[in-house]
Amino acid sequence: MSEPRSAPTVGQVVLGRRLQDLREKAGLKRDEAAKVLRVAPATIRRMETAEVALKIPYVQLLLKEYGATEAEVEAFVSLTEEANQPGWWQRFHDILPDWFSMYVSLEGAAALIRTYEPHFVPGLLQTEDYARAVLRNGAVGQTTPEAIERHVALRMERQELLTRSDAPRFWAVMDETVLRRSVGGPDVMRDQITRLLEAMELPNVTLQIAEFATGHHPGTYGPFVLFRFAVPELPDMVYSEYLTGAVYLDRRPEVASHLEVLDRMAAQAATAQRTREILRDLRKEL
Repeated sequence: MSEPRSAPTVGQVVLGRRLQDLREKAGLKRDEAAKVLRVAPATIRRMETAEVALKIPYVQLLLKEYGATEAEVEAFVSLTEEANQPGWWQRFHDILPDWFSMYVSLEGAAALIRTYEPHFVPGLLQTEDYARAVLRNGAVGQTTPEAIERHVALRMERQELLTRSDAPRFWAVMDETVLRRSVGGPDVMRDQITRLLEAMELPNVTLQIAEFATGHHPGTYGPFVLFRFAVPELPDMVYSEYLTGAVYLDRRPEVASHLEVLDRMAAQAATAQRTREILRDLRKEL
C-alpha cells in the first residue's frame, strides 16, 4: 500500500492528474488499473488525487500498461523522483498544520496570486514585528513563544518567492480596516506601511485599498486567495481560511464567482497610485 503523508507537493498533484489522463486515454477503469498492481481500486484513486506519494515501481507498471514508451516512462519516473522530494516548508512540520502545508505548496507554484484581505496585511508582505504581533494575538494561548518564532521564520521564508527570478504576479485588495486597526503599536504599523510601499515598487506586485468611503463591496464576507498556475493540469484554485482550518475550491462555478468578486473589488478600490498616496498619508499620521 502507498504511504500517506501530510500534504502533497504541487508536483505530485500534477503527476497524479497526468496518470489519470493516461489511464483514461488507454481506456482503462480504475479497477482494471488496480489489477495491474494487485491493489484495491481506492489505491489508484489516491495516487491520481495525490493523497499518497507515488511509488516508482507502481508508476513504471502503470505507465507500461497505459502504452507509454520506454523514454516516456523514464521521463515520468524522473519527474516523480523530483516531485517526491520534501518541500522546503516541511522543515517546519512541527508547527505547520496539514491544511496549510498545501497552501504553501500552491503558493510556491502559482503564476498568479490574487487575494482579498479584510483584517490583516497579507502574509507575503508582513514585516517580522507585524507578523509576530498577529501571531501572538491569534494564538489564543495555544502557541508557545518558541512556536511563534518558528511561524514568523516560515512567513519570512515564504516571502522570498516575490523576488525570485520566476516570481508570481501578486495582486492584493485590502480593506482600509487593515491599516486603521493598530497591530503591535505605532512603530510596528509605520514600518509595516513602509514595507507595503517598498513592495509596490516590485514589478510583479499590485496593491489596492478598499476605502471606507466607497461603501459596501462584494468581498465583504471574508478573506480568500485565488491561485492560477502555468501548468494545464492544475485548474485555478481558491483558498478560504477559517479559525481552525481551511477549504480549497477548484470547481469552475465556485472559482468563477470568486474571480468575479476580485475583479469587481479591484474596479471599486483605490488605484495603485491612489493607494500609494493613502499609505504615505497614513504613515505621516503615526
